[in-house]
Amino acid sequence: MTSCHVTKDPIKKVAIFGGTHGNELTGVFLVKHWLENGTEIQRTGLEVKPFITNPRAVKKCTRYIDCDLNRVFDPENLGKKMSKDLPYEVRRAQEINHLFGPKDDEDSYDIIFDLHNTTSNMGCTLILEDSRNDFLIQMFHYIKTSLAPLPCYVYLIEHPCLKYATTRSIAKYPIEVGPQPQGVLRADILDQMRKMIKHALDFIHNFNEGKEFPPCAIEVYKIMEKVDYPRNENGDIAAIIHPNLQDQDWKPLHPGDPVFLTLDGQIIPLGGNDTVYPVFVNEAAYYEKREAFAKTTKLTLSAKSIRSSLH
Repeated sequence: MTSCHVTKDPIKKVAIFGGTHGNELTGVFLVKHWLENGTEIQRTGLEVKPFITNPRAVKKCTRYIDCDLNRVFDPENLGKKMSKDLPYEVRRAQEINHLFGPKDDEDSYDIIFDLHNTTSNMGCTLILEDSRNDFLIQMFHYIKTSLAPLPCYVYLIEHPCLKYATTRSIAKYPIEVGPQPQGVLRADILDQMRKMIKHALDFIHNFNEGKEFPPCAIEVYKIMEKVDYPRNENGDIAAIIHPNLQDQDWKPLHPGDPVFLTLDGQIIPLGGNDTVYPVFVNEAAYYEKREAFAKTTKLTLSAKSIRSSLH
């Protein structure tokens, strides 16, 4: 049945970004290694380019210099006239868009893997922006299956009111692995990210070689809303993540369960009537973004069979 089969052009160019946030060191460490010796990321017929995205922030081991590079890849910033008065990360975004894009151009890189760490206890996480992309779902299914029994979660950020002008939006496909403190390297986290890249490149290689991937399904966690910390009249945080919620990313959170705790010992529970699955719980970098965690709901996505159009 041709209606259940999807063909796609072979993947030609892949980039691997590290250091979009300069203090998330796993991607920085791996990309610097692959720039010195890229043998393990080479695949026949595929151009794979490792790239340090925000070198100034990497040098200072800070998230960014002027503004968050992972939030400025929108048409407005990419279209601004280049000048020294622009924030460093906006200028850098324009440079990256020129090197790997331009965004939405047929000559842009087919895939960008953007490597991130989180201080939240999220393990291996793949971020999906399109629930109808059969190729992506197939690739994520392959990575999840290859990593088993190590869990690998898929975070679906498809939402009508939440827009992401992120680095990888020039092309595609981010990877997030935690928990890892900012400015710190952990061998287990590094090993997990390295394996995720290996399996992703293996999938692309197999696809390019003509392997057909049969229909599949994956479990995903779709964002519902972002939740801020309780705040006082001055806008200061008035309660912290409750111990019962800390490190419980991806675990069910039921109405009435403790969510926040004040210094006076007052417990603030989850409202509403629905069980949710929290992610990015108490992420250090999200304090400035006024986000204590995000609520998600669990879904299953299906993908049709896919194969390369050249075979």
